[in-house]
Amino acid sequence: MPRRNENSGFGLDYGTMIVGTLRVEVHIPQALSLKDKRSVLKSLKDRGRGRFNVSIAELDPNEKWQRASLGIVTVGGDRAYVEGCLREVADWMRANPLIELIRVEQEIW
Repeated sequence: MPRRNENSGFGLDYGTMIVGTLRVEVHIPQALSLKDKRSVLKSLKDRGRGRFNVSIAELDPNEKWQRASLGIVTVGGDRAYVEGCLREVADWMRANPLIELIRVEQEIW
C-alpha cells in the first residue's frame, strides 16, 4: 500500500525508483547483409529480454551491415540491483560469439 507523502507532487509515496540504462555499440563480424544483421539482433534482443527482464531496442538504425547500437533499460527499487543487472547483461553480451562490443555506456538515475 502506498504511503502518504506531503512532499511528493502526487500526494503518495510509492518508494524509490532507480532507472538504469546501457547504450551498447556492437560489431557483427559474420553479418554479410542487412538480413544477417537483423537476424542476429532479433535473437540477441529476444534472449536478453527473456533472461534478464530488461527492455532492449535498436537505436540509430543504420544501413551498415556489421554495426548496431542498442539501448537497454531496467528499473528497480535498489541501486545495487539495477547496477548488477546491467553488469550481467554487459557480461553476457561480451561472452556472445556472434558479436563484439565496441563501446558500453552506463547511466543510473
